[in-house]
Amino acid sequence: MARSALTRDEVLDTAAALVREHGPDALTMRRLAAELGTAVTSIYWHVGNRESLLDALVARTVADLGTIRPRGATPAERIVSVARALRRALRERPHLVAMVHERGLTERMFLPAQRALVHEAHAAGLRGARAARAVRAVQFQVVGYVLVERNRERAPAQSPAEEELWRGEEAEADGPLARALAAPIDTERLFADSVRALVDGLLAEASGHTGKDTGGDTGGGTGDGSVGRGPYSQ
Repeated sequence: MARSALTRDEVLDTAAALVREHGPDALTMRRLAAELGTAVTSIYWHVGNRESLLDALVARTVADLGTIRPRGATPAERIVSVARALRRALRERPHLVAMVHERGLTERMFLPAQRALVHEAHAAGLRGARAARAVRAVQFQVVGYVLVERNRERAPAQSPAEEELWRGEEAEADGPLARALAAPIDTERLFADSVRALVDGLLAEASGHTGKDTGGDTGGGTGDGSVGRGPYSQ
């Protein structure tokens, strides 16, 4: 039975799935054609050569992260929702995000999430440098957390493991604390707790703030594209 006509979106979907699962080196035109059950020439007709295909995947990844939308009844809830959605997006496509970074488009990829955070910072009463610090603090929290998660996942097996080390510790006579540190880490809950605490602290600055602070230290970056630099390509 002949397959239905191939589309560009189908080619990109399949190529993205290969990269997500196996990394960009596994993406060859021959393998992609085999996955799609078509001829290599058909792939070329839809997306051009392999470099053009990779460029299209990068553009799609940047566009995908632009679909993050805040959810919640308060600015704090909506900021946390953006952070959680951004973390999820980065976690789901590490190889594709690394490709974005290698092409110098990391800042462009984060811009929609930053815009959403700016809007919510303003809604919470933050302006100027305080709002900029809040936006960057949340972004750095997400990116840093994702990098720590990936490093832990790729690290060699630890012996003794953290659980074993804390099992025999007295922890300053705090048994429940020692038992909690000996338990497996709930990374989802830890992220939610840490980002909520960060957001609560940042938005507390809005109390009694006049909204006239438009200068001063913005709390990060020199405009040189340093956000997310380096670790994405590991």
